[in-house]
Amino acid sequence: MAENIDLLIKGWYVVTMNETRDIIRDGAVAVRGNEIVAVGKASDLTDLYDAAETIGGDRFVVTPGMVNSHIHVTGEPLTRGYVPDDTPFEENVFMWLCPLYAVHTAEEERLSGQLAAVEMLKSGTTSFLEAGTIRFLDEVIDGLQEVGIRGRVGKWIWDLPPEPDVYRQNTEESISFLQRQLEQYVAGPNDRIGATSILVGHTTCSDPLWRAARELATEYNVGMSFHMSPAKLDPEGFVDEFGHRPMVHLAELGVLGPDVAITHCVQVDDQELQIMAAAGVSVAHCPTTALKVSYGVTQVGKMPEMMQAGINLGIGTDGNNASNYSDLMRATYLVAGLFKDARQDPQMFPAEKAYEMATLGGAAAMQLSDQIGSLEVGKKADLVLHDTDRPEWRPLLNVINQLVWSADGRGVHTVVVDGKKVVEDGKMLTIDEEALYAAAQQAGEAITTRSGLPDKAKYPIL
Repeated sequence: MAENIDLLIKGWYVVTMNETRDIIRDGAVAVRGNEIVAVGKASDLTDLYDAAETIGGDRFVVTPGMVNSHIHVTGEPLTRGYVPDDTPFEENVFMWLCPLYAVHTAEEERLSGQLAAVEMLKSGTTSFLEAGTIRFLDEVIDGLQEVGIRGRVGKWIWDLPPEPDVYRQNTEESISFLQRQLEQYVAGPNDRIGATSILVGHTTCSDPLWRAARELATEYNVGMSFHMSPAKLDPEGFVDEFGHRPMVHLAELGVLGPDVAITHCVQVDDQELQIMAAAGVSVAHCPTTALKVSYGVTQVGKMPEMMQAGINLGIGTDGNNASNYSDLMRATYLVAGLFKDARQDPQMFPAEKAYEMATLGGAAAMQLSDQIGSLEVGKKADLVLHDTDRPEWRPLLNVINQLVWSADGRGVHTVVVDGKKVVEDGKMLTIDEEALYAAAQQAGEAITTRSGLPDKAKYPIL
């Protein structure tokens, strides 16, 4: 007798990303509640299960939801593209981004988080690790829960920079903020949104704050993440202050470990790489930001060496004034290409490795490898259906090559998170998109006006 399930998803191809990386032609995934209960041939699963609803079909490629390892869901989605694209790192951060972040209201940050979540979901990302730019955490979490995405978030935590005033925190306050969010929002087994131990990183944290964030991550059994060494400012700052580079100092403090995800890591030397590999950290590689803000990733970046050393790599889209998009498929394309050219070696980051980074790598960076990143029995039902009746998908001869080199988020048809459809036929099911976009436009214009920053668009608008 057939077992009852809630959802049966059929596909021309099912990309499992399981241990043997099986791709099942004419496959299907069976879902009960929020979990996957079977993956196999559609004909077999149709006989075994009686589904309340069946979706997909022979024109779809079914994949795991992608995992964005680093994204700013507040501060930048509502100011997308306002920052000029010819500003160096220090000017970009201190003269543009911080002032724009500082003038957001709680309502605007909630809206910002929702806009980012909608863009991710509609382009096939079902989970994300937030960059720690949230000021109004309660409101943002409420908005994200409404949209239906999976994520790990946290308030903007630092204790050294005095500006901007609205973000100023002393060490005691910053540790208190961190502890409060973990006490209130650590994710349970069935919570899509939860807090983690996030610091701004760079040179913004005192040693007591680094140690406290480490201790809290251990106490609450969550990951720890922060920015480090995108540009020369961080290593130069640590050398001036401590006489050695960032990873050396963080290792001495006992910060580094397998539950740590570090973003950027472009300006690291060989000693730091060895320290990172020994500690088992993950790295969130943000390729578009590295190119746009001219970090020098193709000249000095050691991502190939990190991969060879066994360091887990995920992919991030970062902020909407650094990469300007949240479509992880576009970032995955860049990951597959950058070091082929930089090293003049076509074997660098093959499509299969880049796609692993966008799924399994991100899951590991989020400390959720047992729940997401692949389509396997017992994992959360986070799936994406890509419509192949589109010019960029045909002819379909190599699925992974197509996912990485040809397709992007425009071909995403249906998205399931936690066993529930959140996108169908390219449209959100959980939120009024028309109202969201209108509100985002109004808020973006208001925020940029309040910031007092000039419009630096170079072409005249008549």
